[in-house]
Amino acid sequence: MKKRLLAIAVLTCCATTATAANINLANLGAGAQGQANFRAFSEDMGAALSYKGVTPPAPLGVTGFDIGVEVTASQLQSQTFKAVSGNNTTTLPVPKLHIAKGLPMGFDIAGFYSAIPTTNISLYGAELRYAIMEGGLTMPAVGVRGSFSKLSGVNGWSLDTKGLDVSISKGFAILTPYAGVGTVWTNSTATGFAAESFRQNKVFLGANANFGLTNIALEYDKTGAVPSYSAKLGFRF
Repeated sequence: MKKRLLAIAVLTCCATTATAANINLANLGAGAQGQANFRAFSEDMGAALSYKGVTPPAPLGVTGFDIGVEVTASQLQSQTFKAVSGNNTTTLPVPKLHIAKGLPMGFDIAGFYSAIPTTNISLYGAELRYAIMEGGLTMPAVGVRGSFSKLSGVNGWSLDTKGLDVSISKGFAILTPYAGVGTVWTNSTATGFAAESFRQNKVFLGANANFGLTNIALEYDKTGAVPSYSAKLGFRF
């Protein structure tokens, strides 16, 4: 079952460029209504494309790695993505290759790359996380994270996000549930529209299950009004 899930995720990532269609922001319209549509589109995409760690805050340690194939499905709140993409859906899947590395003194660094199916959107991002409390048998782990993500591949449109959050986790045998809160700042600029910059609050919770080298993580995230569901399958050691 684990091998089947990994194969599906890898095939999804590989299929993205084969079915890509161009994002056309001109379909948002013009004037005041076009600007309102661009704002709604930017809020949806800022939430969906912002960094999602899909990992507990407990540090990996100097020799630790977390490598996985991840898919995030975000439920967009406006109809604008349908208009600009030609896709008859408000659910946006974002497959990612995600890699994290433990550093000394409770720090971890991580990054991801994505190419989004049925669009010409590419996306990359990174995080730096610090464990305020590293956790143990009786104590939880608490971490603070700074992150960013940046879109590329769409002519005439630029979007980037910056995030700051704090999270807590407590391990129980192979299972580590975690939860956190934070804020995401989004900058979105496009030809023919005024730039939009805004902040959205976020909450998230998840669980990580480690079976030796095989690792499975699930996370629910709500940034602004957009709920997102992530699953990651890989190796954590």
